[in-house]
Amino acid sequence: MTSSSAFSVSSALAPYGWDDAWADEFAPYASEGLIAGRVIRVDRGQCDVATADGVMRADTAFVTPHDPLRVVCTGDWVAVEPAGNPRYVRTYLPRRTAFVRSTSSKRSEGQILAANVDYAVVAVSLAVELDLGRIERFLALAWESGAQPVVVLSKADLVPDAVTLGYLVQDVETTAPGVAVLPVSSTTGEGLDVLEAVLAGGTSVLLGQSGAGKSTLANALLGEDVMDVQATRDMDGKGRHTTTTRNLLALPGGGVLIDTPGLRGVGLWDAETGVGQVFSEIEELAAGCRFHDCAHVAEPGCAVIAALESGVLPERRLESYRKLLRENQRIVAKTDARVRAEIRRDWKRKGAEGRAAMEAKRGRWH
Repeated sequence: MTSSSAFSVSSALAPYGWDDAWADEFAPYASEGLIAGRVIRVDRGQCDVATADGVMRADTAFVTPHDPLRVVCTGDWVAVEPAGNPRYVRTYLPRRTAFVRSTSSKRSEGQILAANVDYAVVAVSLAVELDLGRIERFLALAWESGAQPVVVLSKADLVPDAVTLGYLVQDVETTAPGVAVLPVSSTTGEGLDVLEAVLAGGTSVLLGQSGAGKSTLANALLGEDVMDVQATRDMDGKGRHTTTTRNLLALPGGGVLIDTPGLRGVGLWDAETGVGQVFSEIEELAAGCRFHDCAHVAEPGCAVIAALESGVLPERRLESYRKLLRENQRIVAKTDARVRAEIRRDWKRKGAEGRAAMEAKRGRWH
C-alpha cells in the first residue's frame, strides 16, 4: 500500500476508530491486497463493513469456526477481499476488548456481543423501580470485557424532583464504585452533553433491557431518528425489542456507538475479575480476613462479616456478591466440563478411525 493510499484509508476510517495501531496490525493484509474495514452489522452469515470505498457486503463463512466466541461480530476490524461474488471476510484483527455473556440456552457457550469497545454504557430506565442487582450484573460483564462502564439513568425527566433524583443517583453510585452515573433525558436533553463528551473518546456499546430507552437515546446522540422506537408499556416499563441486530454508527460529535437489542438475560461468562471490580469494597474488606480462603460465612476473624454486622456493608450487597460468584463458578465448571467432553469425543473418534483402519488392513492381509 502506498503512503497516499494509506493516508486515504486512515482519513476515511478515522470516524470509525481507525488509528496507527490498527494500521500496523493490518499491514500484512494490506500487502496481500486486502481491504481494511470495520464491521457495522452482522446478520445471517453476512456482514456490512465500513471501508474507505464505502460500505461493503461480505460473507463471513471463511472465518466461522466452531467456537462461537471467534465468529465475526459488530465492532471487529476485518480484512476483506477486494472483489468477488460473494466477497469474503478473510480474517479479523486481534480484539482489544470483547463483551461476552453466556447464552440463554442450557449449553455452556458464550455469546460475543461486541468487539473493540472502550465504553460499556448500561442504560437503566427511571420509569420503573431500580433493580440494583441487574445493574451489578451488567457491570460485572462490562468490567470483564476490558471496557470502562458508564451507567446512564435514562428518562430522567420522569423524576422532576431534584432531591429524589439525587438519591437515585447516589444509590446507583454505591452499587457502581469507580463508574460514572449520569442522569439523562432524551426528551429534554438533560445530561446529553456530558454523555456525548464521554463517548467522543472511543467506541461505546449501549446495553440494557427492553424499555430502557436505548434506541431513543441512540437517536438523541446521533441527532436523527436512525433507530426504530416503540412505545413502552406504562404498567412495567417494558418495551419490545426495537433493535434486532447490533449496529455500529459513527457519532456526529466523535466516537462510535454500537446499539444492541434489549437483553432479557445477562448471564455471566467467566467474569470473576469483573465481579471483583463491581464489589471492590468487599474485595478490599476480604484482604483483612484472618484466612486467605475465607468464604465470608461464619469464619472467625472475617472482616467482611464484621463490616456486615457493624452496618458498614449492606446485606443486599453481600448477597448479590455471593450470588454472582456462585453463578460464575457454575458457568466456569460447565465450560470446563464441555471442554473435557469435547476432548473425550475427539479421542473416541480417533480411536474409532484407528480401529477401522486396522480392520481394513486385516482385510487386505487376508
